[in-house]
Amino acid sequence: MDHHRKTIIAALRRAGLGLADDRFELRPLDGGVSSDVWEVTVGDQRYCIKSALAQLKTTAEWSAPIGRSKAEWNWLRWVGTRFPDFVPRCHFFDPAGPALVMEYLPPDRYPNWKRELFAGRISNGFSKMLGARLAEIHAASACDENIAKAFSNNADFGALRIEPYFRYTAMREPGVAARLNALADEQALARIALVHGDVSPKNILCGPAGPVFIDAECANYGDPAFDLAFCLHHLFIKALVIPGAKPALLDAATSLSRAYFAKVDWEDAAAIANRAAALVPALMLARVSGKSPVEYVDRDLGQTVRGAALALLAAPLADIHPIGQFLAGYSHEPG
Repeated sequence: MDHHRKTIIAALRRAGLGLADDRFELRPLDGGVSSDVWEVTVGDQRYCIKSALAQLKTTAEWSAPIGRSKAEWNWLRWVGTRFPDFVPRCHFFDPAGPALVMEYLPPDRYPNWKRELFAGRISNGFSKMLGARLAEIHAASACDENIAKAFSNNADFGALRIEPYFRYTAMREPGVAARLNALADEQALARIALVHGDVSPKNILCGPAGPVFIDAECANYGDPAFDLAFCLHHLFIKALVIPGAKPALLDAATSLSRAYFAKVDWEDAAAIANRAAALVPALMLARVSGKSPVEYVDRDLGQTVRGAALALLAAPLADIHPIGQFLAGYSHEPG
């Protein structure tokens, strides 16, 4: 029995979800770069169990505190208590792992949004619902000192987002280093609302009742504009690199952001739009020059993304919607 299986079975036993070793069936799932994730069958029940990695699966050295599992557990439980349809049901947190035992959501009923986008199934209705749900989470947590104290995960957020996406990219892109470091400083100090930290299409499931958020390892009380920008920058990158999909993806980004801003009531919508617009090109650049490069972008397409990001950093826009308009007409000239 290998180490992973022993660890998972021990966590399941502590959760009271099985008595005999031969009752467990384990199947590895795609956990991205930061975790090991398994589908576990115990009798006639299925669960998802997730364990954070201290060293992430990236080419560049990238380590992060495994205590982030507790932050994810707390985020899922906090959101699930208020918005049950927004997240998987939580069963057990095992600090010894650390490991999370959650509801297993079968892909035939909960397809992954990233896969849907690449398959050309791009729904503005789904994008609108996602934007609205994200804003509802931010609105419910904004300007709340108790939540701020409960989710003061600055070290985790710094290791998982600020250092690899901003500081590391600044070292590799000296022409915009001052701008990236200034954004990093702003994000490190922001204390506005509860942030998921990884609102990526791969971490959104298309459930029967709407979008379901997973993978909240980067949860922190910070800037809600980060969540919005993080989701939008993925749509913008895909618009640049997926043949024929640009109009639909840019429309989806517009639908998502408009639905989000329609529910912003904790601060001036123009202020959060301005911060998100500043973050988007920095995040786009990070996905080709940072520690977590986008796996579906080759060198040539990476230069397209880099060129667009640098152009937007050189002439910052004050709102999200003009970014989509800029990208709609953007084409990269080789060399």
